[in-house]
Amino acid sequence: MIGQTLGHYRILEKIGDGGMGEVFRARDDRLARDVALKIVRPAASNDQDRLRRFEQEARAAAALNHPNIVAIYDIGMHAGTPYIVSELLEGQTLRERLFDGALPIRQVTDYALQIVQGLMAAHEKHIVHRDLKPENLFITKDGRVKILDFGIAKLLPSEETHVRVSTTMTTQTKSGLVLGTVAYMSPEQLRARPVDHRSDIFSFGAILYEMLGGTRAFKGETNVDTITAVLKDEPVEITEVRPNVPAAFEPIIAHCLEKEPENRFQSARDLAFALSTLSNVTGTRTAAQPTVDVRSRRRLWWGLAVVLLTAAIGIALGFKIHAPVNPSYRRLSFERGTIYSARFASDGRSVLYGASWNGQPLKLYTTSSESPLEHALDLSDAHLLAVSPSNELAVELHGNHGSRREFIDGTLARAPLAGGAPREILEGVRWADWAPDGELAVVHHVNGSSRLEFPVGKVLYETHGWISHVRVSPQGDKIAFLDHPALWDDRGTVDVVDTKGTRSVLSPEWESEDGLAWSPGGDELWFTAIEGGYNRALWAVGSSARQRKILSGPGGLTLQDIAGDGRVLITFDNERLAMEAAGQDGKAVRDLSWYDWSIAKDLSKDGQSVLFEESSEPAGPHYAVALRNLDGSPPIRLGDGSPGGLSPDGKWAIAVFTGAPEHVTLLPTGAGEPRDIFPIGIEHLENGGARFMPDGKHITFAGNQPGRLLRTYLLDISGGSPRAITPEGVIATVISPDGKHIAGVDSSMRLTLYPIEGGEPNFIPGLPPGFIPAQWSDDGSAIYIYRQGEIPLTIYRVNVKSGKQKIVRAIEPAGRAGVVSIGPIALSRDASRCVYSYYQTLSVMYVISGLK
Repeated sequence: MIGQTLGHYRILEKIGDGGMGEVFRARDDRLARDVALKIVRPAASNDQDRLRRFEQEARAAAALNHPNIVAIYDIGMHAGTPYIVSELLEGQTLRERLFDGALPIRQVTDYALQIVQGLMAAHEKHIVHRDLKPENLFITKDGRVKILDFGIAKLLPSEETHVRVSTTMTTQTKSGLVLGTVAYMSPEQLRARPVDHRSDIFSFGAILYEMLGGTRAFKGETNVDTITAVLKDEPVEITEVRPNVPAAFEPIIAHCLEKEPENRFQSARDLAFALSTLSNVTGTRTAAQPTVDVRSRRRLWWGLAVVLLTAAIGIALGFKIHAPVNPSYRRLSFERGTIYSARFASDGRSVLYGASWNGQPLKLYTTSSESPLEHALDLSDAHLLAVSPSNELAVELHGNHGSRREFIDGTLARAPLAGGAPREILEGVRWADWAPDGELAVVHHVNGSSRLEFPVGKVLYETHGWISHVRVSPQGDKIAFLDHPALWDDRGTVDVVDTKGTRSVLSPEWESEDGLAWSPGGDELWFTAIEGGYNRALWAVGSSARQRKILSGPGGLTLQDIAGDGRVLITFDNERLAMEAAGQDGKAVRDLSWYDWSIAKDLSKDGQSVLFEESSEPAGPHYAVALRNLDGSPPIRLGDGSPGGLSPDGKWAIAVFTGAPEHVTLLPTGAGEPRDIFPIGIEHLENGGARFMPDGKHITFAGNQPGRLLRTYLLDISGGSPRAITPEGVIATVISPDGKHIAGVDSSMRLTLYPIEGGEPNFIPGLPPGFIPAQWSDDGSAIYIYRQGEIPLTIYRVNVKSGKQKIVRAIEPAGRAGVVSIGPIALSRDASRCVYSYYQTLSVMYVISGLK
């Protein structure tokens, strides 16, 4: 080829070989410059698949204009042979550089940032390289890294069109050949599954590992051995391969090399942000920093899109924040799962938080508000409540998951951040916060009541509902909290009490509230709540009770903390209450959710259908009572309200109407008219506690008389006054087959059997507290029970007379990531059929600056 002319390019010398052809130095006689010219190998010139990929390389790379991607000038054909013309580079490939061993740390950081900058540019144009390896990375003489050879790049369809043209998108031969170099290929690529930009992130992780350690992350004597290593093995920690590598590299590499794409960095931009923080570790200047900085709205859009994307199993969703200011966002979390609580440390830079990532148990982590790198604390079985000015932690130990992200039945403990065993202080504490002088304000659960105590032992406020998010003012003279009147949901008000016990209600009742903190000056309370609809927004309220909206957007915002300089720590939470049918092995066999808040209540006698509540936005303000067959056929909406149970003959469903006036409604499951029942002398009806008695003529329901606590009542549906059948503070719902007993949990969390006709309650011998009844057995000799908060959830059969227990089955959602709790469950009397709900939250944490 030397001396030949292709078009107006005169070939001067051969300078290399590519995956599909030879590369020559050529002279562009028209523009008087030297260029690189790649020619398809003669053996491949008749291979239509290779030719298509060759043309695709040109289209893909020519669409990119970035200093870290080789520039494409032209494409053409000569005597049936295609060629491509690009800029001529002087230097060496990364593979050639690695022949001398590992690179200096500062150089690795610099090269890594440049590579990711190039990937960012490609991915933003929906282009995936798919063959990233040291041979395709070129280092110029002036230290610039260029990505070469988009020869098997895959053009992703744009979000606007969602069009994929199969004839131009083919990336495999008809024989199913998987392309690329196996040591750098992602697991999904090796399995010939569809790939996206996260495949490039995996390849980059392998390259970063090799630049640091001088050895491949995955290697074997044969290609098969190497493939096995990529699919199944974890590489040796880089600090073991090269001890002087800063430990900060380790989590970045690990995050890139996750086997499942959902667990990796979800964008090259997030990866670039993580790498940019290493400049503080390695001393590297990041000249390209402006393109790495957080672009507030764009980063937030992509951040929430990641959560919604994974939650919707690949369905891309958009996100836009509507705010009266122009805040900036710095993302701090990148794993898939749930953040339970988070606080700034006293320096305002470090952030401590508790999270359950990828279905693993809750752990406490610390990270910097300026870096996404996290470090696990040596504290197990601990839920973070607060951080003191001296960086002492208040944690809850041994607690069980509630139905939300709170923990119950735990023990308050103090733990030094620097390390050491926690010191237990008080049982039954669910929330706590530090005052400036080191005293603790706590929410203490005692005999069915929530008590706000400050200091510990001095009761400032008590309620038969529940208290959450207690926060002491910066001056230490006031305690703010969220007050929830009903046990079953998170409606409530924002309240303040002073040290003398004088309480002020600063807000109307919100549909949902979750998250509270004082502004730095102590003149306002900021909180996240729902005014109407289903998305929590960030609000502020002062002592005058005048409130204002600060930030809103689709999805749930949860305020975690506010730093002294006004930066806000917040999580974006994609929440749902899903419903699934369990198979005999406990694994989910069918998703029975209607929308995104489906609550299982009761199974029909034949076990073929489930009565459930749908309380998501499409259901309407008063929720929906629905019936659905377990075969997955469409649900039937029976009416408004919160359902209880089905009648013995399956013809009626009980519903508690949530609007005004509160009443019980009997809804026909077939033809017929609803029947309203107004219990006499009942002030408030509790949702979800209504059940039919075995005779079909009486119902039980939960409510309270004026000035009294909630309890369970018996009512003749033909008329009459309700009769209390449980003590105050006890709601029982599980009725024995003979109608003589109803099972519930007393104030000490013991499972108790209450005689419906009156008499002393019975306890099951040897059964410890904490179990919840699900169903009686057919013969009435046993009850099926479970502990809330367990994942997987184990169902036991316990004999009511002997207390002997037997494990019946365990149930577990199909996807574990973000699953906070399982329950309630609807169980048949022989435990062969089970439908359960589970609460799932997928969280992303941000530090937001500029909010006012």
